[in-house]
Amino acid sequence: MTISRFIPPQRTLMGPGPSDVSPRVLQALSQPTIGHLDPLFVGMMDEVKALLQYAFQTENAFTIAVSAPGSAGMEACFVNLIEAGDTVIVCRNGVFGDRMRENVERCGATAVMVDDEWGKPVDPAKVEQALRDNPQASVLAFVHAETSTGALSDAKTLSALAREHDCLTIVDAVTSLGGVPLLVDEWQLDAVYSGSQKCLSCVPGLSPVTFSPKAVEKMQKRDQKVQSWFLDQSLVLGYWSGEGKRSYHHTAPVNSLYALHESLLMLQQEGLENAWQRHRDMHELLKLELEALGIEFLVEAPHRLPQLNAVAIPDGIDDANVRSRLLNEYNLEIGAGLGALAGKAWRIGLMGYTARKENIALCAKALKDVLG
Repeated sequence: MTISRFIPPQRTLMGPGPSDVSPRVLQALSQPTIGHLDPLFVGMMDEVKALLQYAFQTENAFTIAVSAPGSAGMEACFVNLIEAGDTVIVCRNGVFGDRMRENVERCGATAVMVDDEWGKPVDPAKVEQALRDNPQASVLAFVHAETSTGALSDAKTLSALAREHDCLTIVDAVTSLGGVPLLVDEWQLDAVYSGSQKCLSCVPGLSPVTFSPKAVEKMQKRDQKVQSWFLDQSLVLGYWSGEGKRSYHHTAPVNSLYALHESLLMLQQEGLENAWQRHRDMHELLKLELEALGIEFLVEAPHRLPQLNAVAIPDGIDDANVRSRLLNEYNLEIGAGLGALAGKAWRIGLMGYTARKENIALCAKALKDVLG
């Protein structure tokens, strides 16, 4: 077999992630690699922390980027805050709530499930009842923006319920960070994780996380060692702090962190509120185009994610054939349905740099042509 250089085509990424990466971020990615303990790189890490604090709207000192994708950020939150024998209330209204359950059980803890229909937000009344029924629970875990369905849950209300019952919160913000309001300090969220490849429009492979002082205190008072050495945040903390000096933990993905720095700088320069508004505006444009084609949304308007549009596949339409034609004829990627929505839904992303008028025009024309 003869192998030559891999040169990917220029796609327009309108699926559930990764999103389009701006030329600025790609240029940052290609800068010369320096050592991960180089003083200049250490200084850049401090800037990444500050920019992440802005994106999360938090003053949490423990705000970093885990050197692995969002799934590792999720696991970092669970393995550090949950010990064997704990009880955790887990909200499940899609695929990623079930992944939370998996993490809880692999920690040796008990997951008490609060289930809602796919495409619906988490029901606070059900959560309140579960908290009342399980006074021994120490953590409430929920997905803020469910990537599998496009549904947005009320993180502020859920967090308030958790505090009333003396529970910490673990929050999946993989698809929400940078796309819709996420106010970590104001809502008093405790452990929040995200991904670099969604609304931040960075390359995949990094997971921004932030831990409240209460969460850090819980980690410091553990009775058992964290089951993962790499994700033990007590070890990582010295790598991301230290007043200009870093203890060695692992070799950081240097160039990927250049890219994250640039994408977060772009978010700061645009302004968070402006970014949230841009995602809403582009969603409204896409909505008009899809409705003109007779395509219906799966999520009710008040709970709909502007950056992740889950729509019903019209009757008689071959899901795989449409997505294949979009990819091969238009270099356009949209996402398939997951789990219970497989073959029934498309997930059309408008995340970060993807959320632009020209992409919506391309998507509308391509769907119109392919659907006939």
